[in-house]
Amino acid sequence: MILRALTFVLVAATTAFAQTPIPTVSAPVTGPGPMFPGLREVPAGTGLADNKYTVTEYFVSGTASGKPYTTRILVRKPEDASRFSGIVVAEPMHASGNSWMFFFTRIYMMKRGHISVEIAPQKAGTEATIVPSNPERYKAINLPDGAQANEILAQVGALLKGNGPTSPLNGLRVRRLVMMGTSQSAGTLRTYLTAHATMRMPDGKAIYDGYLPTSTAGDAAIVKVDVPVIQIPTQTEVFRGAAMNGPYRRPDGDAPGDQFRLYEIAGMPHNDSRENPTYRPDPCKLPVTKFPVGAMMAMALHHVVEWADKGTVPPRAERMALENGALALDAQGNVKGGVRNTYVDVPVAKYGVPNNADPKPGTRDDFYCGIAGYETPLAADRLKALHKGTAAYRAKVTQRLGELTKAGWFLPEYATQVTGDAENVRF
Repeated sequence: MILRALTFVLVAATTAFAQTPIPTVSAPVTGPGPMFPGLREVPAGTGLADNKYTVTEYFVSGTASGKPYTTRILVRKPEDASRFSGIVVAEPMHASGNSWMFFFTRIYMMKRGHISVEIAPQKAGTEATIVPSNPERYKAINLPDGAQANEILAQVGALLKGNGPTSPLNGLRVRRLVMMGTSQSAGTLRTYLTAHATMRMPDGKAIYDGYLPTSTAGDAAIVKVDVPVIQIPTQTEVFRGAAMNGPYRRPDGDAPGDQFRLYEIAGMPHNDSRENPTYRPDPCKLPVTKFPVGAMMAMALHHVVEWADKGTVPPRAERMALENGALALDAQGNVKGGVRNTYVDVPVAKYGVPNNADPKPGTRDDFYCGIAGYETPLAADRLKALHKGTAAYRAKVTQRLGELTKAGWFLPEYATQVTGDAENVRF
């Protein structure tokens, strides 16, 4: 509490802010016709209904960038209100029309009772995906200005955080609100960070209590703000920036105004080819990786939530090792350093980036393969030398998984993914 008070005093003393207006909200949208889901198909047993979650669509309207707008939000919450954790995790819709971060972290989110709110703040992505899916249902949507995103995100955030009588969450106690994004939607989040200090709640406090930008490319470091931020450049981003020595890198911080962690996760590619249906069937030259991207994204989200909500300071991680402008690899071909996991610490494969499409360079498949990773099995004699046998290998995985979980680098919700993968390994 002392830390948060000092942070507020620091911001209030140095930054002029304006109270963010609250947008108007429609009744739940029920038609005509089907709703644009905002979520790709997920593996059996891991969807909303399986976890007793509902999704409700609303239109929100206001003025941003000096012009009136109407857009939509999706609220995904537990059917049983008593399961609500008090944590709301907002996400700017990816320009592809998907809520990719909820897709990645949904198991953790729903097991913990967090609410997901997907916001469509961008003119181009909304008009290219949501509106054409059902023009009659979405005829009210109007985003006249491509520069409205920051104000829309702030206004919807203030609506949710204030939790007044018009809020879709009215009646629920919202304790903390954080924002996450990945790739293109992380770019939207990063742009919003530049407005974080000036778009505030009526008491001057932050609208969003923490941020998780993931799979973020680019040369610029994340700007400093007065709430916790954890950034995840995947191995794809580290690979692409290695020649420039990771120009986005900046030191971790714990001080007010600089609560920051950089988690470069060894073996994890830009996109999730374990669950993403884009990669079924596999369109890539090398076998796409089954690395559990969602588990690692959820681990980082959990640290953001705990840091923002309880002041629990997360662990620090090494950066991935670089040599001569490239990733430094170990004897198995896996990157050294970074946030560790069983896949690179007890390896049965090389986890590399980027993949590519063959024989279709320059196609849609080539793009998606370029942001996927690959895994190539280690030779049988190498496996035997490393692990002796299948039973010994599985025991090592279990032991390392326990160590990583205790240290805060893995969540118990995903343990069966790791042990299940180990069970499928045969020497």
